[in-house]
Amino acid sequence: MTGPTLWTMPATGARLGHAAALDRLAAARVVLLGERHTEAADHRWQAAVLAGLAARTEKLVVGFEMFPRHAQPALDAWTEGRTDEAGFLRDAGWRTVWGYDPALYRPLFDLCRDLRLPMRGLNVDRPIVSLVGRDGWGALPAAERAWMTPARPASAAYRRYLFAVTGGARPDRAATGPEDPAFDRFVRAQQTWDRAFACAIAAALDECPGALVVGIVGRGHLEYGYGTPDQL
Repeated sequence: MTGPTLWTMPATGARLGHAAALDRLAAARVVLLGERHTEAADHRWQAAVLAGLAARTEKLVVGFEMFPRHAQPALDAWTEGRTDEAGFLRDAGWRTVWGYDPALYRPLFDLCRDLRLPMRGLNVDRPIVSLVGRDGWGALPAAERAWMTPARPASAAYRRYLFAVTGGARPDRAATGPEDPAFDRFVRAQQTWDRAFACAIAAALDECPGALVVGIVGRGHLEYGYGTPDQL
């Protein structure tokens, strides 16, 4: 028999019970739930937290890294019960945009549909990520500038984190360290995602005053307060 679920406050190390942690999260404007994309347990945990938050707040919006903004009609059709799962995934471009087994995310999709929770696509098309990574923020197309602004510069700590989690210095890598200009392209590309998620979340807050916006996002964009939290 196991004990009760406990949450840890990173800043202090204090422990909270599950209900107390959800009460605290429900009072926020934005909650970001990280994941390892291929871990079913992570998605079950996200769904459990989302259900707890839905029971504590009247207005809840769920943003997904897994969908680009242009997939919004497909997300609306799903949550409004106007399409089946196969049509939803097809119209959202799941196989080409994301590609992981959709069954991993089914607990989240079903919960949003069952509770009629609005879903929002947080992502930007991959060619935009490549373009900014290669040519810088000045290359951001006008259509994207209507909703996404250039990223806040990456801190030295974030660059060190990114360099380490991508394998550090190695013989097949041009960049010799996190501050090497040869690493700039990768950092800009990563920050394109970070900033897109933040700007899309900010737009959801504007569109739904008083709502709690929950972001379903890969852990690499969230850990240690780097990435999307920093951009928010």
